Amino acid sequence: MNSTERFERRLRGEPVDRVPNFDIVMAFACHFAGKSLTGFYLDHRVLAEANLAVHHEFGIDILQAISDPYREAADLGLEVEFPEDGLPLRRSTLLNDTGDLLRLPRIVPEQGRRMSDRVEGVRLMRERAGDGVPVMGWVEGALAELNVLRGDSRLMLDLYDRPEWVHDCLDFCAEIGIAFARAQVEAGASIIGLGDAIASQVSPAMYEEFALPREQRIFRAVHEAGALARLHICGNTNQILPLMARTGADIVDLDWMVDLERAREVFGPSGPALCGNFDPVRIMQRGTPREVEEAVLANVRAAGPRCINMPGCEIPDGTPHENLRAQARALVSAARLQDAEPRGSASPNK
Repeated sequence: MNSTERFERRLRGEPVDRVPNFDIVMAFACHFAGKSLTGFYLDHRVLAEANLAVHHEFGIDILQAISDPYREAADLGLEVEFPEDGLPLRRSTLLNDTGDLLRLPRIVPEQGRRMSDRVEGVRLMRERAGDGVPVMGWVEGALAELNVLRGDSRLMLDLYDRPEWVHDCLDFCAEIGIAFARAQVEAGASIIGLGDAIASQVSPAMYEEFALPREQRIFRAVHEAGALARLHICGNTNQILPLMARTGADIVDLDWMVDLERAREVFGPSGPALCGNFDPVRIMQRGTPREVEEAVLANVRAAGPRCINMPGCEIPDGTPHENLRAQARALVSAARLQDAEPRGSASPNK
């Protein structure tokens, strides 16, 4: 059973040889492959090589074009610094007054330097892996993108002080996300991930007004393009679980502080597949292999027969290799334990 077959069967609630592993790997994968982070962010060949390396070594069932939140923003003109083998740094904001929105360029993803690099990364991973591994493209959610362009504190005030302008900005960001998603699907992505981390910092009412409609719009476009949709919101999202279930996502990542059993109840048997969610630092990076195995098994029991496994967020750089191998072993055991359990069958939201 290859990774694509394993993933597709799991979404339908059918037996698999192991629970699919959808770990998000960025800095860890880069350094495991012996590469510099600067190359990982700026050269799609490094991005592809790093993903392929951890896929082969640790049984990760997905190749991912996720790298940093500045792809779209950089092509809009955001000043981003890339320190040698360090995390990228935003050196400015682009939306400093309400008139700046009208001055932003209408970019074409295939022509933007950083967006086109991600598109080429998707294309290269598809060429290297064939159809046996899902390839995931990535876009920033509209609220997350506006947060990058405007800045955290100012955006939070804007939600109260100038909501109509925020809506205009979010519509602009959503259209960029749709175009970027389509370009990646055309290049070979079978899944598009959408990151909307700032959405965990607003109230449910504000999430429903500002974030949810744009997530739904982007995911409809993803489905129309022929791909599946994965939603990733870092942090405590217990309060917005019923709204996340309405996004149209086929897969929803849940961070370690989210109650998986409640999420399973909220999403129901035909809702999005749960992905998560043990603590990426306390368990994956700093725990023992035994603790990792126990956490994986507990997550799979709580999340049910359609769940996919990962820590609550990115695999931290410096995570012991034996802990990733412990996760892989536990996913085989988890699938065996679920074989005798009753299984509901559900189709993805396409």
